[in-house]
This record gives sequence, C-alpha cells and structure tokens, in this order.
Amino acid sequence: MTGLLTPVFVLVSLTFTLLFWLGGSRYLSIRNREVRISDIALGQPAWPRRLTQIDRAYHNQFELPLVFYALVCLVIVTGAQPAGFRFLEWQFVILRLAHAYVHVTSNQLRARFLLFAAGAMTLLAMWVLFGVHLLSSGN
Repeated sequence: MTGLLTPVFVLVSLTFTLLFWLGGSRYLSIRNREVRISDIALGQPAWPRRLTQIDRAYHNQFELPLVFYALVCLVIVTGAQPAGFRFLEWQFVILRLAHAYVHVTSNQLRARFLLFAAGAMTLLAMWVLFGVHLLSSGN
C-alpha cells in the first residue's frame, strides 16, 4: 500500500508548496502595497500577474488530481490493483509536476495544454485499467 500512496504524498506536497508560496507572495504583495487591503475585503484584488500564475497553478491541483485521489482510494479499498497501475500513477504525478512547473515559470499555453492533456489521458487510462480489472475479476 505504501507504494500506492507515495505518488499521492508527492502530489499533496506540490499542492501545499504552491499554497505556501502563494500565501507568502500575497503577504509580500500587500506589504509592498502592490495590492490594497480594501480590494481584498471586497473580493476584487488586482494581484500582480506573477501571483495570478501561482494562484492558477494552485487551483489546478483541485481539478484532475481529485479524480486521481478518488481512484487511488478505490484501488486501496477494493484491493484491485491492475498491472501497470503504479507506472501510470507515477506518470500522472510527473506530468502534474511538469504542468505546475510550466504554469509558474514560462506559462507557455501550448506546453501547459500538452502536459494537461497527457495527464488527463493517463488518468483516463488508469480508470479504464481499473474498471476492466475490477469487472474481469468479478469484484
């Protein structure tokens, strides 16, 4: 089971890293008067572009990764771990790390899209593999 959870811990670590980076960057932005407290109170802050990049990378961790987390939980609960699942699990996490890296650095839309699409296809393959394995084993 530890092997199944290690990629989960890596992805959760990415999420918290982005969260703390974003929080620290927002604090500095407020302290340096790049953003006004009154705008934050109204829910209309005009964060600098760089902070918006980090914010979007952080929020992206609550999209596809949630479907990944659900799948890993189902694999653990059912005990149905198909062959090749761990490889795909690591592939998905590596693609998410790469996606976040591009998002907070160059932010090149084409590269981001390709990494996102590859991650989505990997996750889809994981679900299909799990479903077929579950159905074929009679669980």
